[in-house]
Amino acid sequence: RLAPLRIADFQEVLGEPTVALSKLRELCFSGIPFDGGLRCLCWKILLNYLPLEKALWSSLLKKQRDLYSQFLKEMIIQPGIAKANLGVSREDVTLEDHPLNPNPDSRWNTYFKDNEVLLQIDKDVRRLYPDMAFFQRPTDYPCLLILDPQNEFETLRRRVEQTTLKSQTVARNRSGVTNVSSPLKTTPSSLSEYEVLPNGCEAHWEVVERILFIYAKLNPGIAYVQGMNEIVGPLYYTFATDPNSEWKEHAEADTFFCFTNLMSEIRDNFIKSLDDSQCGITYKMEKVYSTLKEKDVELYLKLQEQNIKPQFFAFRWLTLLLSQEFLLPDVIRIWDSLFADDKRFDFLLLVCCAMLTLIRDQLLEGDFTLNMRLLQDYPISDVHLILKKAKELQDSK
Repeated sequence: RLAPLRIADFQEVLGEPTVALSKLRELCFSGIPFDGGLRCLCWKILLNYLPLEKALWSSLLKKQRDLYSQFLKEMIIQPGIAKANLGVSREDVTLEDHPLNPNPDSRWNTYFKDNEVLLQIDKDVRRLYPDMAFFQRPTDYPCLLILDPQNEFETLRRRVEQTTLKSQTVARNRSGVTNVSSPLKTTPSSLSEYEVLPNGCEAHWEVVERILFIYAKLNPGIAYVQGMNEIVGPLYYTFATDPNSEWKEHAEADTFFCFTNLMSEIRDNFIKSLDDSQCGITYKMEKVYSTLKEKDVELYLKLQEQNIKPQFFAFRWLTLLLSQEFLLPDVIRIWDSLFADDKRFDFLLLVCCAMLTLIRDQLLEGDFTLNMRLLQDYPISDVHLILKKAKELQDSK
């Protein structure tokens, strides 16, 4: 369908007092036009942030955005004020809450643990999409709660600068063999190459850092695992480039809640202890192979024979929803289809299969080393072709 007609289709579905979810899913599945902030709105509905009743939208958004400000106050501003006040006078620091107090309930203990998590997040978010300038640029809507120059308290930025903890001790790579970052994405050799913006400004990556830090504080069971930055990046980018400035202004809070909802569906992939359970990542990786076996037994046998295990490549594909395999605009297009999938991420397995079958000739000819290189640095960049193939696989059931 031509773009204006497609936009009209979306506007019609979104114009109803109650959005017809199945119609919306069907439209989004084939890709959402960027125009008029349609994608931002559709994603918010598909990720269960906005209800289907339109009349409830404005009150819900206000409530959630206020709640997010509350999180900022409790988790970043309060500890920052406490830290700043401690610097002023030492007499009031009783032994009970002394920095060296080994008691696990000590506020200080929590503070130092948080710093470990913060350093890991900091290291990862500074490297988001290094081929794009966006995340290094200042946001038009810096968080005034935090950046008010009158503030004496310690911000996350200052915390990172002051924390001498060696972040190397924090790097927890989950899947031995698999490197979570893609060879495509070259990273600058040192973090000092990043300009820290002057006071009163903040870069988009700093906003992403805050979102992840608050998520980690609110979800101590999973906290922060490397790779979550790759899930939050495309969401935040989409909301922070919304043509509607009223929504764009609240990109941080809206991203936080959409990310939280999305993580509640995929978090099991990030929890190592669940790897081998039915909801864990190993099961899903094996499902990619069993689906491939159904669709293309010759290719399946070849990969088996070369002992190319799905965890060598599918771990990253599945855990990070393909966000590392393609350029950001293409990742966003794939996510339109993934979020629209009512069986939630069944379609992702088919996309992975499509990616394998589209390079089957090369894989059938290649040896182990060559094939590993193909799979770790996927050669096809046309996502429309991949999605079309995945849809064919879906329809051929």
